[in-house]
Amino acid sequence: MNKILIWSVTAALAGFLFGFDTVVISGADKQLQLLWHSSDAFHGSVVMAMALWGTVVGAIFGGIPTNKIGRKKTLFWIGILYFASAIGAAFANNPFVFAAFRFIGGLGVGASTIAAPAYVSEIAPAEKRGRLVALYQFNIVLGILIAFISNYSLKDIGENAWRWMIGVQAIPSLIYILFILTIPESPRWLLSKNRDEEARKVLYTIDPSANISDLLDDSRENGVTKHENIFMKKYRFPLILAFLIAFFNQFSGINAFLYYAPRIFEEAGLGQNTALLSSIGIGVTNLIFTLIGVALIDKLGRKLLMYIGSVGYIISLGLVSASFYYNWGGLSVPIFLFLFIASHAIGQGAVIWVFISEIFPNHIRASGQAFGSSVHWVLAAIIPSLIPMLFSEIGPEVVFLIFTLMMVLQLLFVIFLMPETKGISLEALSETLTKKNNHKNEIKETSAVSSL
Repeated sequence: MNKILIWSVTAALAGFLFGFDTVVISGADKQLQLLWHSSDAFHGSVVMAMALWGTVVGAIFGGIPTNKIGRKKTLFWIGILYFASAIGAAFANNPFVFAAFRFIGGLGVGASTIAAPAYVSEIAPAEKRGRLVALYQFNIVLGILIAFISNYSLKDIGENAWRWMIGVQAIPSLIYILFILTIPESPRWLLSKNRDEEARKVLYTIDPSANISDLLDDSRENGVTKHENIFMKKYRFPLILAFLIAFFNQFSGINAFLYYAPRIFEEAGLGQNTALLSSIGIGVTNLIFTLIGVALIDKLGRKLLMYIGSVGYIISLGLVSASFYYNWGGLSVPIFLFLFIASHAIGQGAVIWVFISEIFPNHIRASGQAFGSSVHWVLAAIIPSLIPMLFSEIGPEVVFLIFTLMMVLQLLFVIFLMPETKGISLEALSETLTKKNNHKNEIKETSAVSSL
């Protein structure tokens, strides 16, 4: 188990770089707009959001290398993309070069949401899979916190502070590249490529006492079809589940908030320094409640965490909207947004990458994750791009009210459609969630193992 933990943490470090890359731009937000005299529309859609558009491309096409060259090699090249992005963006002298290198980093983010959860889910035992895959999310929020702290620490070093904020990411990127060389390839990926002996060696290293022959037989039976795709009728249910959990993740407003946390706090009446400092508080809250989510995901299950998170979303976002509408001022907006972050961390944050990595069969897992990640990142690119303009046109109170209403719909999704997946092997989940024959209405959910 120690080896599995070390390998899982190593792969999950891609999440640290994801979180750092996503949020580090928030500290440079206004500096860059003033430096290049950008309009709100150009600044939001090009300078700020280009990394997210790179993430969209990485998510759409990241399943290809994850399937073709393997989980490990894909994770290695993700580290290269992060490193190149940090160096290039830090030395950029115009918004277009800056955006181009941010796009490259986005490619790494998008691909990491496929390769890292797939790798960890495929080496983890069923009873510990939730918390091990959730290490990816833990590393995301750790990266977010470190980015907020880094931005705050570097804000007063001069007019080129933004270059240091962006460029410092090269250091953890290089460390990650070296670490990823030490992990083995995913045994389930090796099986999908008929490399049984290599898979057997990795499986034996993971657990010498396990019945390796049975697992090999189960995996082989589960992945015998090579010409299937995720859009076949029998995979419609997991496809719908992946779409909806990714859709609601972004319509909570989480990425919009993380990208513009200092700006939102300034809109609420806080000074610039207080706004940046409040952002660190967001990072700490995110980290603490992600740890709670990771600890509970294999005990309470995915579905109960989503119930808790959905209710917390509705309450916190409703209060944020009311704060702006009634001009409550003071610390009301930061406090309510801390509650929002806590709700996200214990619910969607802890669950999304675990859930999407579980619901597709082995042979199409990377493609299924690419679909779910693509939905997630298309919306993650569009919504933050619109925030500066929407704040100006309709006001933050209306924006947060829209997010509140979307979370009511998420609660209905959790109640009526989302199955429980905890404690079940990937092969058994494939049998349960997939149509195994051509009867049109045969969809089997895992309600029998629900924790509720």
